[in-house]
Amino acid sequence: MKANQILVALDGSNNSIRGLDFAINLAQQSNSLITGIFIFPPYDSIFQPIRYDTKLMQKEAHRIMNLAKTKSAQKSIVFKHKLTRGNPGEEIVKYAEDKRKNFSLIVIGSRGLGGTKEVFFGSVANYVLHKSKNPVLVIK
Repeated sequence: MKANQILVALDGSNNSIRGLDFAINLAQQSNSLITGIFIFPPYDSIFQPIRYDTKLMQKEAHRIMNLAKTKSAQKSIVFKHKLTRGNPGEEIVKYAEDKRKNFSLIVIGSRGLGGTKEVFFGSVANYVLHKSKNPVLVIK
């Protein structure tokens, strides 16, 4: 498969890191660029069931992106990153469909760090798989 731009959903889970590794190998074969995307929860509110420490989450996001950049650089792959806030599935699909970005593939782990587990896929992977117009590769 020839991929010019690969979008990798990263949340620090084992599956997302395996997805990154796969994307790096594919990028080596097809001389592609990789963009990692990390999505913060949509809001931080007292009404939200789980409170997120925003500073801690930002620190973790940067740690994950630095790891991804280092792994990519070791294989001579250009890595860019995008940090955004919102519903993870919707944000991945929206970002991937931006024509200016020209993504030819989305790589996503079958399950992320979310607490609920779907029967076969995590809810984010399931959403992206069914809503994206771009090809999607789900990594287990």
